[in-house]
Amino acid sequence: MPKTTLNKLNRGQTGIIRDVLGDDGVAIRLLEMGLTDGEPITLVGAAPLGDPLEFALRGYRLSLRISEAERVEIDSPS
Repeated sequence: MPKTTLNKLNRGQTGIIRDVLGDDGVAIRLLEMGLTDGEPITLVGAAPLGDPLEFALRGYRLSLRISEAERVEIDSPS
Protein backbone atom coordinates (compact mmCIF):
# COMPACT_ATOMS: atom_id res chain seq x y z
CA MET A 1 0.00 0.00 0.00
CA PRO A 2 1.39 3.48 -0.87
CA LYS A 3 2.55 5.63 2.01
CA THR A 4 2.27 9.34 2.72
CA THR A 5 2.54 11.55 5.80
CA LEU A 6 -0.11 12.62 8.28
CA ASN A 7 -0.12 16.27 7.18
CA LYS A 8 -1.39 15.21 3.72
CA LEU A 9 -4.78 13.98 5.00
CA ASN A 10 -7.89 15.95 4.08
CA ARG A 11 -10.54 16.74 6.69
CA GLY A 12 -12.46 13.58 7.55
CA GLN A 13 -9.93 11.18 6.00
CA THR A 14 -8.47 8.35 8.05
CA GLY A 15 -5.05 6.80 7.64
CA ILE A 16 -3.25 3.95 9.39
CA ILE A 17 -0.04 4.94 11.15
CA ARG A 18 3.00 2.99 9.92
CA ASP A 19 6.04 4.81 11.35
CA VAL A 20 7.27 7.87 13.20
CA LEU A 21 10.33 9.19 11.40
CA GLY A 22 13.43 10.07 13.42
CA ASP A 23 14.84 9.06 16.78
CA ASP A 24 15.01 12.39 18.59
CA GLY A 25 12.89 13.78 21.43
CA VAL A 26 10.05 14.81 19.15
CA ALA A 27 9.73 11.30 17.68
CA ILE A 28 9.74 9.78 21.16
CA ARG A 29 7.07 12.24 22.33
CA LEU A 30 4.86 11.39 19.32
CA LEU A 31 5.12 7.69 20.15
CA GLU A 32 4.30 8.40 23.81
CA MET A 33 1.16 10.26 22.70
CA GLY A 34 -0.11 7.06 21.07
CA LEU A 35 0.98 7.45 17.44
CA THR A 36 2.02 3.82 17.08
CA ASP A 37 2.09 1.40 14.15
CA GLY A 38 -1.32 0.11 13.07
CA GLU A 39 -3.36 2.79 14.84
CA PRO A 40 -6.07 4.53 12.73
CA ILE A 41 -5.99 8.34 12.85
CA THR A 42 -8.48 10.86 11.40
CA LEU A 43 -7.98 14.52 10.54
CA VAL A 44 -10.74 16.42 12.35
CA GLY A 45 -9.79 19.95 11.35
CA ALA A 46 -7.24 22.73 11.41
CA ALA A 47 -6.78 26.08 13.11
CA PRO A 48 -7.94 29.13 11.09
CA LEU A 49 -4.44 29.73 9.70
CA GLY A 50 -3.91 26.01 9.00
CA ASP A 51 -1.53 25.17 11.86
CA PRO A 52 -1.94 23.22 14.15
CA LEU A 53 -3.95 20.27 12.85
CA GLU A 54 -6.43 18.36 15.03
CA PHE A 55 -6.60 14.57 14.86
CA ALA A 56 -8.78 11.90 16.49
CA LEU A 57 -7.22 8.64 17.66
CA ARG A 58 -7.66 6.18 20.51
CA GLY A 59 -10.82 7.99 21.65
CA TYR A 60 -9.21 11.41 22.16
CA ARG A 61 -8.28 14.52 20.17
CA LEU A 62 -4.68 15.52 19.53
CA SER A 63 -3.32 18.76 18.05
CA LEU A 64 -0.03 18.59 16.16
CA ARG A 65 2.00 21.20 14.36
CA ILE A 66 2.38 20.55 10.63
CA SER A 67 6.12 19.98 11.18
CA GLU A 68 5.27 17.19 13.65
CA ALA A 69 2.58 15.67 11.40
CA GLU A 70 5.12 15.49 8.54
CA ARG A 71 7.11 13.01 10.63
CA VAL A 72 4.26 10.47 10.92
CA GLU A 73 4.13 8.07 7.98
CA ILE A 74 0.72 6.56 7.19
CA ASP A 75 -0.83 4.30 4.58
CA SER A 76 -2.52 6.45 1.94
CA PRO A 77 -6.26 6.64 2.54
CA SER A 78 -8.35 4.88 -0.10
